[in-house]
Amino acid sequence: MTPEEMAAEIKRLASQLNTMGRNDLLFKSIGASMLEELKLEAAKTRLSRLVITENYRFILADYQNKEIELQPVHKAVYLLFLSHPEGIEFKHLVDYREELLRYYLATARNMDKHKIEESVDHLVNPLDNAINEKCSRIKKVFQDIMDEYTASYYIISGHTKKHVVGSSRIWYERLKVITLPRELVVKTIFI
Repeated sequence: MTPEEMAAEIKRLASQLNTMGRNDLLFKSIGASMLEELKLEAAKTRLSRLVITENYRFILADYQNKEIELQPVHKAVYLLFLSHPEGIEFKHLVDYREELLRYYLATARNMDKHKIEESVDHLVNPLDNAINEKCSRIKKVFQDIMDEYTASYYIISGHTKKHVVGSSRIWYERLKVITLPRELVVKTIFI
């Protein structure tokens, strides 16, 4: 059986399960990790390359070169998370203070350095809500341009990793990530 014939058979069986109202069995047979891969494959046709220019303009190349309008602080936060595809926990942002400061200084060249440092200190303080506010603003900008599903690949969103140590200790990493495939990120800058 050729791959095309196999795909046609899967489509036929999936359609039958759907008609019978048994999407639960369809989901169970596909599995969650495969479903995520399929969602990414489906989104690739709608995802745009994100071009970051030397003067820190964020442009969606495949959306008629639409520019993502962000303030320097939002660009700095975005660049930080874009540089860490493995994700960052908000409570550990202080470990990334110098990197975030470097991005902010680069994106806000004409701003007072002391004010930038104060802003970064607010962002990395786990008791301050500043980082959540910046991520919400970034999310809104992307959702104003594209549908929610497509935007979910561009925004800084939550991802929880479960860790099991021994047989009785379980802990969770609540990572924040940008899930956009990095091959779609085109940087003309290097910090």
